[in-house]
Amino acid sequence: MAEGGDAATVAHEAGNAVQETPKAEPEKAAAPAEPAPPAEPAEPTVRTIVLTGHGGYDKLSVQQKPQPKAGKGEVLVRVKAAGLNFSELMVRQGLHDRMTKPPVVLGMEAAGVIEELGEDVSGLEVGQNVICLAQTGMWREIVAVPATNVFIMPEEMSYEEGAAIPLSYLTAYFMLFDFGNLRPGKSLLVHIAAGGVGWAATQLAKTVDNVTIFGTASASKHDAIKENGVDHPIDYRTRDYAEEIKNISPKGVDVVLDPLGGADTSKGLQLLRPMGKIVTYGSANMVKGENRNLMKMAKTLWQSTSVSPVSLVKTNKAIAGFQLAHLTGEIELVRSAFQDILNMYKDGKIKPRIDSVWAFEQVAEAMQQMNERRNIGKVILSPEKEPTKPAEGDAAPTSPLKKKKPSLFRRLSKRASRSKDEGEKKDEVKQEEQEKADDNKATNGHVQQTPEDEKIEDEAAEQTEEKVDEAVKQEEAPTEPAAQEEKKDEAPAEEPEKIEVAVENPAETDDAKAAAADVVPDDKPVENEEKADGDASQEAN
Repeated sequence: MAEGGDAATVAHEAGNAVQETPKAEPEKAAAPAEPAPPAEPAEPTVRTIVLTGHGGYDKLSVQQKPQPKAGKGEVLVRVKAAGLNFSELMVRQGLHDRMTKPPVVLGMEAAGVIEELGEDVSGLEVGQNVICLAQTGMWREIVAVPATNVFIMPEEMSYEEGAAIPLSYLTAYFMLFDFGNLRPGKSLLVHIAAGGVGWAATQLAKTVDNVTIFGTASASKHDAIKENGVDHPIDYRTRDYAEEIKNISPKGVDVVLDPLGGADTSKGLQLLRPMGKIVTYGSANMVKGENRNLMKMAKTLWQSTSVSPVSLVKTNKAIAGFQLAHLTGEIELVRSAFQDILNMYKDGKIKPRIDSVWAFEQVAEAMQQMNERRNIGKVILSPEKEPTKPAEGDAAPTSPLKKKKPSLFRRLSKRASRSKDEGEKKDEVKQEEQEKADDNKATNGHVQQTPEDEKIEDEAAEQTEEKVDEAVKQEEAPTEPAAQEEKKDEAPAEEPEKIEVAVENPAETDDAKAAAADVVPDDKPVENEEKADGDASQEAN
C-alpha cells in the first residue's frame, strides 16, 4: 500500500506540473525580407604620388586617389611615363616661387595613351599616344588634361622620350632662340651640361652652324657631354670655369644659360662679350642636401647681383629671366615652339637621353639621383614599373624614421666633449709611459747620479741593509697567532710582506727619498736575506 500510495502521489504531482506548464504560443509567420538597396559601384581610384608637406624625401608617398574625369575640353590619358624636374625638388623643399600648399600632386609632363575624350574635343582620338603638359598633377596613373596641352607623339618615339622632351627642350628652345638669339659663329656656356635642360640646350645649339659650346659637369660626365656636342667640358669641382673660359676665349662668350644663381650669376655676367646675353632660369645653388638649408638660401640671395640699367648700357650686355611655368597664358606660343621641337626629333637632329626610370614607389630614390647630381640626362617615373631593390653600395634615401640632425649647439658641445676626453686619454697614456720609463730606469739602474746623490744613496743603502736584516729575522721566528694562521690556510707564505723603508736622512730631501725608493721598489718584495743583500749592494755600487 505504501508503494501504491507513493505512486499515486507522484502521479498527482506530475499532473499538477503538466497543468502549470504554460502553453507555447503559436509561431508568427516570418515577415518577408525587404529587398536590399542596390550596392553603389565603388568609385575608381588611381595610384598617385602625393607631396604631403615641405621637407625631405619622406614627404612623398603613393596613395590611392579618386580617378579624375574628363571635363569639357579635356582628355583622359593613361600615363605610361612622367618626367622629373629640378623644380619639383625645389617645390618639395619649399623653395619654388610656384608654391602650392600640400597635400598636392606634382608633375608637369607625361606621356601616355588617350582613354577618353571630353566634350568639344576635336583632332584627337582614343588610343593615340600623346605627350601632355600641365602646371601640376601629372604623377598619377590617369590624368585629365586640357586638349590644348596635348600633343601627338611621333611613331618612333618611346613613352620615356615623350615624357623627357617637353619642359627641358621647351626651356632650352626659348632661352637660346628667343632670348639668346643664337646665331652661327657664336659661343655658349651651358651649366649642368649633363642635366635635362643642359643636354637639350647642347643639342639645340648644335642645330646652328659653328657654335662653340662650353659645358660644366663633373669629370666623370665629360665623355658623355662631349659626345652630345660640348666642345670644352670643364670640371667645375676642381677648376674655376671662368678662368678656363678666359684662357680659351679671352673675350668671353656670347650667351650664358644660368640655372645656378647667386655668385655664379655675377660670374656669368662678367664672362659676357659686348652684345652678350645671360639668361637665368633657376637657383640651384639654394638646394644643398635633402632638406631646405636657410643658410644656403641666405648666402645665394646675398650673392645675387643687382644690376642697374646704366651699367648694362655702359657694358652693352643684357640679362633675361625665364620659367616655362609662367607661360600658361601663351599656349599658342608654346604649341608653335613644341611642334618645331617635334619636327627636329623626326629629322634626327635631337634625341633626349634617359638617365633612369623609376617606379612610383621609388620617387624618393629618383629625387635623390637628381639631388646628388648623379644623373646624365632625364630621370623618369613610371606607374607601370615594378619597384626594384637598390644595388649594393647605393645610398638609400632618407626614411621617415631617420633621426633628425642635431642642432649646431649640440654638435659643437659633443665635439668639445670628445676633444676633452681625447685630451684626458692622451694625458693618461703619457703619464703611464712616464711611470713605466721611471720604473725601467729604477730597475736597470740607468738613473743619472751626481756625487752628492751617490753619497746619499750609500747612506740609504746601509740603513736599508739593517732594516732588511731585522725584518728577515722577524720572519724566521713568527709569532704564535701568525703560525696558527699559516696552519689554518695550509699555504705558508714563501715571501715576506712588503716593507716600506723610510730613509732616515737628516736632510730629508726629495732626492734621498727617491734614491731609497729606487733601492727597494714597493712592487718588488724581498724574497730572502741573500737576495736583499745583493740588491742593496748592487744599487749602492
